[in-house]
Amino acid sequence: MSNYETTLVKATNTYLPMITSTLERNQIEMTSYQKQCVMAAIGHISNALEAKQKTFADVDTRSLTEALTLTATLQLNPSASPREIYYIIRNKKVGNEWVSVVETGIEGDGNDSLLARFGRDVKTVHKYWEVRENDEFEYPEFVGLELTPPKWKPKGTGKVVRIVYPITKTNGEVEYLIAERSDVVRNLIAHIKNNLMNETFGIAKDRYNATEAQRKQIDEKKNEIIEQLKNKSIEEILDDAALANYISPAWKDEQSSEAMIIRKMRNNITKKYPKNFENAFLERVYNESTDENLKSMRKDVTENANQELLDFPESTPTRTDVDTETGEIIKEYVEFQEVTESESNDEAEQVNLLDPGF
Repeated sequence: MSNYETTLVKATNTYLPMITSTLERNQIEMTSYQKQCVMAAIGHISNALEAKQKTFADVDTRSLTEALTLTATLQLNPSASPREIYYIIRNKKVGNEWVSVVETGIEGDGNDSLLARFGRDVKTVHKYWEVRENDEFEYPEFVGLELTPPKWKPKGTGKVVRIVYPITKTNGEVEYLIAERSDVVRNLIAHIKNNLMNETFGIAKDRYNATEAQRKQIDEKKNEIIEQLKNKSIEEILDDAALANYISPAWKDEQSSEAMIIRKMRNNITKKYPKNFENAFLERVYNESTDENLKSMRKDVTENANQELLDFPESTPTRTDVDTETGEIIKEYVEFQEVTESESNDEAEQVNLLDPGF
């Protein structure tokens, strides 16, 4: 048996019983598929560690167990194709020590899996339709409570202009969820807003050292940029050279741009559909993994705790390096994060998903 296989066996024997116990304490009986997902996750994390010449001994235990707990509870498979969940290794400095942490997020078909598994009153999520601009398409119509289904005659040419998810409900009714390409403009504008968060346009060294007058001036320039985008199409925004620094390659590159737009349309349906978890622990794990405002606020406080000014952002405070919906890794970096002893204690007091009785 190779050293790699030995490492995987040891990690599996250590963490699989731990995750199983955590789920059992929260009234979730671990299935064989959930165990399969956890074992696949351990393999993917091991590969990520090996790429950085690290081992499981170098990893912060809390971040690792939370990543595996998320994988197990939501039954997301990192070995599925397309993948449903991703793992990234970050380096953080805590006091005088460097530690590696595991960051994870839902990607690819993960949101489709969650809709099929936890969608409220959902029996079957059928294969979605990619309706192109040259296709023949008629929208569904209602006559009172009676629904006339949509009609679609594919031609196979042109850009994808809408996504349609036919969903069979538990009562036998079929629902047609539709997302339009034009609505993805809102996703792109939100992406640009996130990437503008730390922009000062040379007015100040950074937003934390800016005076009140400088902050006002910076905000005016940001608002001016965003206002100019509201009446533009996706293509017009992506082609605007002045915005190039605020849009990630995943949106602009010829090979990935169309796939990104289609993924956003799909996510605009699947992520927003009501979920029914029927277990408080499971629901909490899901909310912790998808609440971007909560995650960005906690990150911003931690990274800038020694600054005089604490600016709680409305969204992600730094240039997006991983698209949270697709898992596309835009940029990897070593995160220099100083954490004082008091901050470390504060972190320990935060809610731990592994605590029993959640």
